[in-house]
Amino acid sequence: MKRLLYTFLEYCALYLGLGFLGLLCLLWMPVATILNVVLPRRQAGIIGRFAIMAGFYIYIRFLALMGACRFDISELDSLRGEPPMIIAPNHPCLLDAVMVISRLPNVTCIMKASLIDNIFLGAGARLAQYIRNGSTIKMVLDAANSLKSGNHLLIFPEGTRTIRPPCNPFMGGIGYIAHRAKVPVQTVFIETDSAYLSKGWPLFRKPSMPITYRIRLGKRFEPEGDMNAFIVKLEQHFAEELSGMEPVGSSH
Repeated sequence: MKRLLYTFLEYCALYLGLGFLGLLCLLWMPVATILNVVLPRRQAGIIGRFAIMAGFYIYIRFLALMGACRFDISELDSLRGEPPMIIAPNHPCLLDAVMVISRLPNVTCIMKASLIDNIFLGAGARLAQYIRNGSTIKMVLDAANSLKSGNHLLIFPEGTRTIRPPCNPFMGGIGYIAHRAKVPVQTVFIETDSAYLSKGWPLFRKPSMPITYRIRLGKRFEPEGDMNAFIVKLEQHFAEELSGMEPVGSSH
């Protein structure tokens, strides 16, 4: 009986969490649509990015208060107020961007064009001036211009959620963007004890709870002229750090 009750509570946490995030997006959509029209571009971007940070912070707190997740992600706070840089995490699950953005008020990110055009998510993404992942040349130019404007840029070097541990082969775009904008790449490592929302995980499949997430900062790499060598260095650093990490929640 006790186990059945615990399972019921886990399902409640799962569906309440997903529903709460959907509600936040739904409430923000009409506001973002209006602000996109009435605000100057620079002011719109600042407000849009801050609002997404605030919404994701509330969502993270909601998951923690329900007991669905435990978060140790405050190490990201040291990046606030730093000069423009690329923030490059590994990508174990769909919550990765949510966790990073929830701690940083001025982050743009590269987003699928289909999501930017989505009626549910698009208004907020456009207000925040997120970057389409369409044409590679335009994506690189837009990303570099965002960095030159003083923003941080969130990029997952693997391009998609991790399929082959410790990390997928890296995409080359991060090197071109760093070189063109002349900004460093700050590596970030996301660790978890669950495969929840990893590649192939059904959205409504219940994980064991609570799920633990921890984020720590890695090395910061200055851009190089040799793009291939730069990508190799980044990928090696990720492979070394992720291969040697202890499972989250293990005793030391």
